[in-house]
Amino acid sequence: MIDWIPVAFVIFKVVTLSICMFFAVKWHYDQGKKGKDTRAVLIAGGKVAGIFMLTLLVLGFATFAIARMIGLDLNLP
Repeated sequence: MIDWIPVAFVIFKVVTLSICMFFAVKWHYDQGKKGKDTRAVLIAGGKVAGIFMLTLLVLGFATFAIARMIGLDLNLP
């Protein structure tokens, strides 16, 4: 039997962070429209998103490498 509390909390967290990220990007996009070129704002946003995703990927691999190094069992049941 699955415990639904962690599933509900993870879904809530993902939805909440997604909504917050949408409004943060929208606000920054609107601020950039006031005085800057739209293309420059989108390019800068893309660079930041790319760096974030690369950092997230590296952090994920480092976490699994350290977990395996200290002997944690990462196999699914």
